[in-house]
Amino acid sequence: MAKPTPFQFKTLLVLGRMSNLPTVWSNLMLGWLMGQTEPSFEVLAWLCLGGSLIYTGGMYLNDAFDVRFDRSFRPERPIPSGAISLGWVRFLGWFQLVAGSVILSLGSQVALGWILALNASVIAYNAFHKRMVFSPVMMAACRFFLLMAAYSAESGQAWRGAALWPSFALGSYIVGLTYVAKRESAGGVIAWWPCLFLYFPILMAGFMHQSNHWLTLCLPATAFLLWSLWCLRHIFWGSKSHIGRAVSGLLAGMPMVDMLFLSSQHPVWMLICAAWFLAALLFQRFVPAT
Repeated sequence: MAKPTPFQFKTLLVLGRMSNLPTVWSNLMLGWLMGQTEPSFEVLAWLCLGGSLIYTGGMYLNDAFDVRFDRSFRPERPIPSGAISLGWVRFLGWFQLVAGSVILSLGSQVALGWILALNASVIAYNAFHKRMVFSPVMMAACRFFLLMAAYSAESGQAWRGAALWPSFALGSYIVGLTYVAKRESAGGVIAWWPCLFLYFPILMAGFMHQSNHWLTLCLPATAFLLWSLWCLRHIFWGSKSHIGRAVSGLLAGMPMVDMLFLSSQHPVWMLICAAWFLAALLFQRFVPAT
């Protein structure tokens, strides 16, 4: 394979959806903080590096698996248009999945079972999402296992600290988001009821928190509601539908889901989630989120 040119490296940034990396870091921070009795910043750094590689590798493989569809229906995509070779995308995709898995295992001591589950969900989604109605659930599984992997770092135990609540909450949010995103390429009318999955995290955070923390949940819950409705206005309340804008905004809003579950922690962690949210919006100005 020939060495990629500078233009091709820029193309790889687009393929990797790297503007979404702040949302990955936010999710990993949530799992790391709530899953550890004595959180180590070194472990968090390894988690972010390994998780970023698996995420980016999965995005490369997404275009590699979709190449036949894209050649027929989306010839402007990087691989069909000749901006980057299929061989390079495949190689870098699989390489990053392997490298990220090794880093999670050795650097963060994530349990092998969660690493395998995360990789399996990424590969399964890329292989079958064009052919399955329930592909939003498969995409949700990717973020679900990402959080579970972060919970299991160092200790190897992912069941401590009500790990399932935020994991299912993020998965629910991804189901609603992916449903909207699929309409961008598939077309058709967007039903309102699948978008309700976007709001289950508020209920789950309320159930998880004790009653004496409900007041602190009000601020992040209000911010989450306002932002999601602001994004959905591009679909349901505007004179013209802009699904891409709605999807980009909802993708950037993933750290707000994390904020719901960190509202009972020290306020600095919510501020960091807010910083990841702003970083995702900033990165989208340079690299498209979808």
